[in-house]
Amino acid sequence: MRIVGFLKTSLLDWDGKVSAVIYLEGCNFRCPFCHNRDIVLPGRIEEVPFDRIKEYLVENADFLDGVVISGGEPTLNPDLLSLIKEIRSLGLEVKLDTNGTNPDMLDDLLGAGMLDYVAMDVKAPLDERYSHLSGVDGDPELIRRSIGLIMSSGVDYEFRTTVVPVLIKEDDVEEIARAVKGARKYVLQQFRPNVTLDAKLEALDPYPASRIRAMAETVRPYVRKVIIRGDA
Repeated sequence: MRIVGFLKTSLLDWDGKVSAVIYLEGCNFRCPFCHNRDIVLPGRIEEVPFDRIKEYLVENADFLDGVVISGGEPTLNPDLLSLIKEIRSLGLEVKLDTNGTNPDMLDDLLGAGMLDYVAMDVKAPLDERYSHLSGVDGDPELIRRSIGLIMSSGVDYEFRTTVVPVLIKEDDVEEIARAVKGARKYVLQQFRPNVTLDAKLEALDPYPASRIRAMAETVRPYVRKVIIRGDA
């Protein structure tokens, strides 16, 4: 496991919580619109020693509500459970960001009571389009299984989709909302063109705010709560 980023304080990564954020290197997806390309691609960032992170967490445990573990894709790391146990031993809650491709590990973590919140990205409708949006030849059934595990876990959660012009349209967003029907929270994230894995997408203009708001209204009947993140 390589920790390649540590954000000491965030008010944005966990709604209603003051959190620190740990970024783990590597991902099994190659989403063309990914804005964490230096974390996804190995060997680009110097490793951050966990001892240094732990020292900060211990000193600020009274100030922080929890720690977000993000990436990349954290569930690629077999040592993830050990990391979470270490964080929870400090009295801090844990939020996991995941792409949902490892339902077995997700099931183990949820079953062991290791997670307080899960944020899962749902890239596209659960068919052949998933491979196009994720940049790899994937299995949408893994995504579908992870959705079910999260929704039945009793743990707080959200599903989220980055609305990328050209790649994601209104009908796609509605199909995704059907796939997570009844979810507590569905998040539409504005596309950020400043840094992308596929440099050609950096020339794209994000959807105008009015169009994303219209998408939110379209999916509102399917889920309990819809929110928009980003400049929309």
